[in-house]
Amino acid sequence: MDRDRAVEWIGRWDAQQEWFMPDREERFTVLIDAVEAGAGRDDPLVLDLGCGPGSLAVRLLGRMPAARVVAIDSDPLLLALGRAAHGGLAGLRFADQDLRQAGWTGRLGLDRAADAAVSTTALHWLDGAELRATYAELATVLRPGGLLLDGDHLREDPAAVPTLAGLGDAISERGTRRRLGGRGVHVEDWKAWWAAATTDPELAGPAAERQRRRLSEDHHGSETVLLVQHVAALRAAGFAEIGTLWQYGENRILCAVTPT
Repeated sequence: MDRDRAVEWIGRWDAQQEWFMPDREERFTVLIDAVEAGAGRDDPLVLDLGCGPGSLAVRLLGRMPAARVVAIDSDPLLLALGRAAHGGLAGLRFADQDLRQAGWTGRLGLDRAADAAVSTTALHWLDGAELRATYAELATVLRPGGLLLDGDHLREDPAAVPTLAGLGDAISERGTRRRLGGRGVHVEDWKAWWAAATTDPELAGPAAERQRRRLSEDHHGSETVLLVQHVAALRAAGFAEIGTLWQYGENRILCAVTPT
């Protein structure tokens, strides 16, 4: 695919993501701050889980140009855009792997343990069993003291803490309305972006592969949205420290550290 066209499509991707996550860039910035402060070296090996077209990976390499990022996704259309737009970026490698398939870490071709794994608004797509298996596999390839940094909308459990859960939802909703108040009429959202991308003749090949993999049917978007689900899965995987580094309402960066 033509690089300029891929860059255009990724620009539209970022715009529709920012429509419902106006603080997305701040979350990216803080997450990369944590990698920079916690990786322990200037050239960390970082795994980007559910990377999409590489939005986080590119920003991370912009800050840490000596890093190596393995950007992992199973969506052929998003991977095609990322490779066309960013395939020549030093330190970046895209990997077509499904986090739901056992053994995905062994197929990455890593030459050493990773210093950090990062993800943004992706891991809540996994159901409970898949999430536990993903974190368990991830723990096997992170170095001692390695970091997992997950930026996502993770809610408090309304059954356990209904007032806190309600306040988190309200703060997120009000903050979004306030920050978007002056942006005018919204044109393209997530569904509209996908409708347009999957009918672009230049993306016909990866769109057909996406349909063959039945990804649109597999994506439910809200399988594991509770914070307690992620904390429990990380504890079961053996992570030693788990906590929230940054938060705005239900939007947070969850951090977990492997034992040293």
